[in-house]
Amino acid sequence: DVIFRAAQTHHTLLDLKYRQHQIAKNGGHGSGNNRTGRSAENLEVVVPPGTLVKDFETGEVLADLAAAGQTFVAARGGIGGKGNAHFKTSTHQTPRFAQEGMEGEERTLLLELKLLADVGLVGFPNAGKSTFISRVSAARPKIADYPFTTLTPHLGVVKHKDSPAFVVADIPGLIAGASEGLGMGIQFLRHVERTRVLVHLIDISEETHTGAWKNFTAINRELKNYNPQLLDKEQLVCLNKIDLPAVREKVKKTVAQFSKKGIILHPFSAATGEGLQDILGKIVTLLDNTKNLEP
Repeated sequence: DVIFRAAQTHHTLLDLKYRQHQIAKNGGHGSGNNRTGRSAENLEVVVPPGTLVKDFETGEVLADLAAAGQTFVAARGGIGGKGNAHFKTSTHQTPRFAQEGMEGEERTLLLELKLLADVGLVGFPNAGKSTFISRVSAARPKIADYPFTTLTPHLGVVKHKDSPAFVVADIPGLIAGASEGLGMGIQFLRHVERTRVLVHLIDISEETHTGAWKNFTAINRELKNYNPQLLDKEQLVCLNKIDLPAVREKVKKTVAQFSKKGIILHPFSAATGEGLQDILGKIVTLLDNTKNLEP
């Protein structure tokens, strides 16, 4: 058999990119004195936790290897045949025919990795997500003052005071139309599905930004278009870059605007750390409230 097994030793599917054909070995032939041929060993393919196994043609999810240790038999091995001795009878002592074995399964599968993180950072490009994760964890994503610096998701482990450590995923910036494939597109939206809490970073530092509320609703629209259940997740909404004068002078007005909509907006600066400990404390509280939810 060809068996997929999830293990913490693997974090990406990169190994399989260059080994796309996984073929288990053949069993042995039978031999004299009615000896049966040996069975072949199973071929085990190790994948990271969070791997979805799909049928390549239909897209049907065949297995969700969400936790380390979970396995899935991707293809069954063949069944051995019967040698001529099996057909020996009292009247036919030396049969000259045998039964061939059955071929093993051959399948084409699609593997998709959904990162396993407790918290997902969402927001427009250049909202400060990479600065945030580099400030609160040992993760060091590329940071620059232009959009789409983050081209792949990054994971960071965060330890806040005496609370249990949690994992944060820095998701590449979303733009309007992301759910339809624009920008980084849906290739990264899937990583948000397994998180328990979303931290929504808003940036109004540039004149080109349409405003905090429009930014907020635009991102949530993309989340809803991709999967309406994403809006059921706990969401901590944060106004970043309050260290900049252009942002600081708008803080009170922006907080009041969100308050009228029934949403608490948390101002902070990922660059200087101002207000960051308060943000982490609120994340810990939300995680504690959702600890019984499945990822």
